[in-house]
Amino acid sequence: MVDSTRHDVARLTALLRAGHPCIRIETTEEDHAIDLINGAVLGVEFPYWVWSITQGIRQGIIAGGRPLDDSEHPAAALFHLAHQTATPVVCLMHDLAPHLSDDRTLRALRDAIHMCRERGGTIILLDHDSSLPTVIEQTSTPFEITLPDEDELESLVKKTLRVANREHEIDVRISRSQLRLLIRNLRGLSRSQATQIIRDAVVHDRCFDEHDVSQALADKRRLLHRDGLLDFVETPADLSSIGGMRELKSWLKEREHGFDADATEYGIEPPRGILLLGVQGAGKSLCAKAVAAAWQRPLLRLDPGSLYDRFVGESERRLRMALRSAEAMSPIVLWIDEIEKGFASAATHSTDGGLSQRMFGSLLTWMQEHREPVFLIATANNIDALPPELLRKGRFDEIFFVDLPKTSVRKQILSIHLKQRGRDPKAFDLNRLAAVSAGYSGAEIEQAIIASLHSAYATGKDVDELSTDDVAQALLETTPLSVTMAEQVNRLRQWAADRCRPAD
Repeated sequence: MVDSTRHDVARLTALLRAGHPCIRIETTEEDHAIDLINGAVLGVEFPYWVWSITQGIRQGIIAGGRPLDDSEHPAAALFHLAHQTATPVVCLMHDLAPHLSDDRTLRALRDAIHMCRERGGTIILLDHDSSLPTVIEQTSTPFEITLPDEDELESLVKKTLRVANREHEIDVRISRSQLRLLIRNLRGLSRSQATQIIRDAVVHDRCFDEHDVSQALADKRRLLHRDGLLDFVETPADLSSIGGMRELKSWLKEREHGFDADATEYGIEPPRGILLLGVQGAGKSLCAKAVAAAWQRPLLRLDPGSLYDRFVGESERRLRMALRSAEAMSPIVLWIDEIEKGFASAATHSTDGGLSQRMFGSLLTWMQEHREPVFLIATANNIDALPPELLRKGRFDEIFFVDLPKTSVRKQILSIHLKQRGRDPKAFDLNRLAAVSAGYSGAEIEQAIIASLHSAYATGKDVDELSTDDVAQALLETTPLSVTMAEQVNRLRQWAADRCRPAD
């Protein structure tokens, strides 16, 4: 038994021994959960029952025993549990949550929980997607199954390859270092997901080599995208493609090795995160990419809007899942873009029944307590919508203000975007273009260059005929945000003047 599984069995055994009357487990890995429960039950003295709607109540760990008559209906099974048993039992109930919309079944479960509390015993609710009534949530104990660690993933990979090799011989050509990289790429996935990725890798060519390492990462991205909670974001290879941000880059350089064991022994706490405030389009997203590029870590984006669900309790569950996955995939950089929009109601009188406030509270608790090397970057445009708790000292290592680029930075931005589009920056009057683009954000400068390319192409100019005049004209035809929203931009600058550290 691997350490993560042994740890989960020990935790569950402790809950059973402590007399928790109801434990709820939500997972899509039912087989693994059953193994954990079976292992925990062996550590207590109570009889063990298992219920499902297809087989009713059966006794014992070994499946196939004769079910109790007329126990298929959940209300009947719970009634029997509460009133017909003389001794305490541990009863595992499969997929009970959907049946709790029935008043009789809900009442029967409450009675059974009460009896377990009075005389001992435990009801374990095992569901793949649990949306429980509030009264059951408040009277039950949640139990989260630990995602596989690297040692368990390595055992899983080897076991999967052995099984596949028995079916048809496999040519394994992978070094130890490539295997370790593969294991890191599988972090954050469930056991069933990791197993399927390995089986997919060998099913066609019957070969397991370095190509499958990169393919595993691609498959992982596909799985994460399907869940809709976390997205991988491509980052530049280095910081040379990001203009300005001198203060931020210096800050990152100082903390580059802050997660190392030597730094901990030195007395340094690992960096936890930064909050980026700034003008829209000024480069906050680039700052997030700068952190990941500087530290050579994967960048994952969490969209708060994707968390909200119409079902009670589902939004909180999705947030827990996202943060849990982020921890399992660490070390990573986690980016929450426009955090004020995702938790807007948390800063004002809630109009959503307190959901935003509960979600925000869960995020703050995680920010304070998580121990895995997950560096959080939150970006925001509107300070009025930010809950005051987020700005309190200690939530973030630093709060940076990303202002509109200065002249020297605008020249860098112009040079970077011209070079990215196959033009030699030396062929342009960057001093003139930097002057024309005063008050423009980096995003607005980029769009002006794109617009000038469209105009040049439409008029039949050759590739090397794009001129300073063309780019300048495109800039002059654009009204920057600093003009259309001058009041908001000035107010944001005034607010940040003595509250934030400049990014550049």
